[in-house]
Amino acid sequence: MTQSPGGRREAYAEVLSSLAEKTEAQQAPEELEVMARQPPERRPLSPAQAFDALYAFCAPALVRQTYLLTGRRELARESVERAFQLAWQRWPEVARDRDPAGWVRATAYDCALSPWHRFRPRYRHPEPPPPDASDRALLDVLLELPASQRRTLLLYDGVGLDLPETAAETEASTPAAANRLLHARATVAARIPGLSDPTELNRRLAELASVERLRAAKPTTVRDGSERRARFWTRAAIAFTVALIGTTALTLRTAPTRYEPPVPPGATVRGVPPRVAPGPLSEAELELRAKLRSEMQNGPERLAPQVE
Repeated sequence: MTQSPGGRREAYAEVLSSLAEKTEAQQAPEELEVMARQPPERRPLSPAQAFDALYAFCAPALVRQTYLLTGRRELARESVERAFQLAWQRWPEVARDRDPAGWVRATAYDCALSPWHRFRPRYRHPEPPPPDASDRALLDVLLELPASQRRTLLLYDGVGLDLPETAAETEASTPAAANRLLHARATVAARIPGLSDPTELNRRLAELASVERLRAAKPTTVRDGSERRARFWTRAAIAFTVALIGTTALTLRTAPTRYEPPVPPGATVRGVPPRVAPGPLSEAELELRAKLRSEMQNGPERLAPQVE
């Protein structure tokens, strides 16, 4: 799991050189013809081939590192897979990066240390610890460290980055990274005195990471998952936009176009006499009603009444 910065850069050289080349989609027709005449080993890799090469080189070790960071096997695989999915979605940016492996590693660590995992039901209970007692003790000490100290210790003593690179990846100043590293080493040495030597700590971290059988998914599965996720969020954004436009149009159509003052609250009116129901009709009123009913209800006679 541990390599010196120079060794890592030499190991990345072949992958980085393929990422720096133009892809076939970016070549002019005459360049494609020249490229087709070259031997297969000298042709530039396609984006999918370059991604698969980076994945095969980094993913297995990155899953083991993330396991040391979280103590959870499934979360480690999920975080690494999510990091590579993001890398495939932003492949032009990642391919031109100075250290694509560092980009993916930082993204995987951020995903693994996200505080939102504590609200997921599957991650509320601890996973079974390693079978060996010394491995359990070391993992317990690592998980008791603050996340920033644990990440700094893993990058410096586990991955083998130097102090400026560790500070840059953890987004901290070099003195702050050194302070975190010293505190993390002191905590580990206080709990496990045999690990006060950084060389021995490096060896034990490598052994603890390799004791678990952690396998990463296939690169084609990761690329397909990334594309499915991108399609899902694109469709969700389109649906949300359509719903927002429809809601806005409905609001504009049904909203009032002028100010309507609010109706004041009712008040009790006092001093008004109560309503009296009408009494029975008199004989004269009854005769008048009978006469009105006997008259014609329409016709010219109603327009020119005669006085009797």
